[in-house]
Amino acid sequence: MTSPESHPRPAVFIDADACPVKDEIYKVAARHGLDVTVVANRFMVTPREAFVRLQVVPEGPDVADDWIAEHCVAHDIVVTADIPLAARCLAKGAAAIGTTGKPFTESSIGSALATRELMSHLREIGEITGGPRPFAARDRSNFLQALELAVTRSKRALAEAARP
Repeated sequence: MTSPESHPRPAVFIDADACPVKDEIYKVAARHGLDVTVVANRFMVTPREAFVRLQVVPEGPDVADDWIAEHCVAHDIVVTADIPLAARCLAKGAAAIGTTGKPFTESSIGSALATRELMSHLREIGEITGGPRPFAARDRSNFLQALELAVTRSKRALAEAARP
C-alpha cells in the first residue's frame, strides 16, 4: 500500500467484522488527522468522511487478516482481537492494540500466542465451554487510552525518522 515515506503520519487499520470500538477509532483518527481503513468481508456502514475507507475482502478464513498484514507498514496502528494477526503486524513494525485496550508488544506476543493455543486446545477437549467475558465500559475507556498512546508514539517515531 504505502510506505512511511509516502504517508508522514500513521494509518489505522481495523479488523472490523467484530470490532466494538469503531466509533472511538473514527473520533481519535479525526482528531489526529489519520486515515482509517476498515477491513471486513462484507459491506458495513462507515462514516462518510474522506479519511475513512472501507475495504471489503472475499469471505474466507484469514482473508481480512492477510489483507491487513500485507498493507500495514511500520508505525501504522492495527486494531484487532486476533493474536496471530497482531503478531504479523508487530513483525512489520506496526503497533497492534486489542479491542479491550490491551496493546500487543514484542515482549508479550509470544505469551499471548501460547495462551491462545492452550485455550483453543482446552475448548477442543471440552474443558472450557464459554467465550470471553462481555465487552464493558471499562474496556472502551482502556481502549481509548491505548489508542491515544499508540498514535502519539507512532507520530513521534515517524517525525524522528523524517529528520535529516
